[in-house]
Amino acid sequence: MKAFVLAAGLGTRLRPLTANIPKPMIPVLDKPALYHTFSNLWKHGFTDACVNTYYISNVITDYFEKNKPDINLEFSKEKTLLGTAGAIKKKENFFDDTFVVMSGDGLSDINLKKVIEFHKKKKSLATIALKKISSRFEYGIAITNKSGEIKKFVEKPSWRDVFNDEVNTGIYVFEPEIFNYIPKDTFFDFSMDLFPLLMKKGKKIFGYLMDEYWTDIGNIFEYKRGVFDALDGSLKLNLGLINNNGKYISVSAKIDKSVRIEGPCFISDNVSIKENSIIKPYSVISRNVRIGKNTVIDRTIIWGNSTVGIGAELINSVLSSNTLIPAGVSLYDSIIMESLC
Repeated sequence: MKAFVLAAGLGTRLRPLTANIPKPMIPVLDKPALYHTFSNLWKHGFTDACVNTYYISNVITDYFEKNKPDINLEFSKEKTLLGTAGAIKKKENFFDDTFVVMSGDGLSDINLKKVIEFHKKKKSLATIALKKISSRFEYGIAITNKSGEIKKFVEKPSWRDVFNDEVNTGIYVFEPEIFNYIPKDTFFDFSMDLFPLLMKKGKKIFGYLMDEYWTDIGNIFEYKRGVFDALDGSLKLNLGLINNNGKYISVSAKIDKSVRIEGPCFISDNVSIKENSIIKPYSVISRNVRIGKNTVIDRTIIWGNSTVGIGAELINSVLSSNTLIPAGVSLYDSIIMESLC
């Protein structure tokens, strides 16, 4: 089976974290969000995926040339953005059967086999995976009838438009016939252009209500929530480390015996943590990070190759790669890029 993974977005709502990397490459427990998307595709029998790129695309291609996933990848670089539907139209010849489209910046452990089974049972041209969610204003919502057919779709509604709690997850199943409705070399969006066109023409679109986990890491709050949910098991990801009562700690980490560690937490390869430091729940320390003595890390995500000085206190914050935190600094609810010197 084949899939198309959308990875061309600018990630403006995650700035400054996306100043130097595309949003799908934001690390989720030491691996890009995009990597976890590929892992879920492979888990459910997919062998090939096409990935569109645009914003600093070399970050994506370089990473996956060095860290090859289990599925075969083909990249589609866009000189100008084509929109979600326009992107797959460009690679129309890549597909010859039922295929899946996923967002590279979503986190989900959705059972893709079940979605495809539903799609084929309904003999649908297009199927949208839906998720019940309480906070819904940043997502498109869908109204379905008893059979699951979508009768109305509103993209990112305002309060007056809210009449349902089933949102569009950006996970789709399509038949190749879908390309007949997408213009070539034109910016064309699924929600704003394609789905309204299909409904206007009387084509059936079905909504599959998923039970599994899903979130879009489009802003800092959803990003942190996704990471923390992966830590406590609400989101099922392959973290690559042994789970010891909620503590994922690499065997190559060098941690002083006096360090207090409370789970759930994640401590990656080649991490160094000095004496009398405290690692509190929902802390993520990525590879090659150095933590000085007498530090406190609490609900904080630290990306790779960063250094935290002696006696620093980091609470509910995110540190990007190669960040240097001087000794004695206290941070609360902060996003830090590179250095505080």
